Amino acid sequence: MEKIVFRPDGEEPVDFYILEQTRIGGINYILVTDTEEDDGEALILKDISMPEEEEAVYEIVSEDEELNAVAAVFENMLEDIELS
Repeated sequence: MEKIVFRPDGEEPVDFYILEQTRIGGINYILVTDTEEDDGEALILKDISMPEEEEAVYEIVSEDEELNAVAAVFENMLEDIELS
């Protein structure tokens, strides 16, 4: 499982593990968890960076309609996971 490090502004870096990724409507989304082994907290993140930026900038998907649509895609991709 690929590990990525997020560096929120003014906060300590946070490690996440990528479970899956997809592109919907020209936007990249990643499904991440905070632990590599156990059932952890899962988040869906959206790439909001500009094409010319060297590093990707992600934000947590929080709008209900978008979250439900992207979660359904990830659930179809990963048979053994249920996002709620």
